[in-house]
Amino acid sequence: MFINKTPDGRNNICSRKIASIRKELNISQRSLADKLQIEGLDIDKNAVQRIEAGKRFVTDIEIVIISKALNITVEELLMPDQ
Repeated sequence: MFINKTPDGRNNICSRKIASIRKELNISQRSLADKLQIEGLDIDKNAVQRIEAGKRFVTDIEIVIISKALNITVEELLMPDQ
């Protein structure tokens, strides 16, 4: 049976990377949500919080837009933390 969660129970594999890069850029979750809205993704601060906490699934379309808003590649966003 396929399990669609990470081994530690998160609903996405990019949550930690998004939080880490957002903090490196010194922007708030609200500011990231604003950037995502400018890129055309209808998302609010609460959704960003749920993504970063690993409680929300992230679609492939969202991954592309998030990587663009964070100015990184999709590959970098999906790369596991070292």
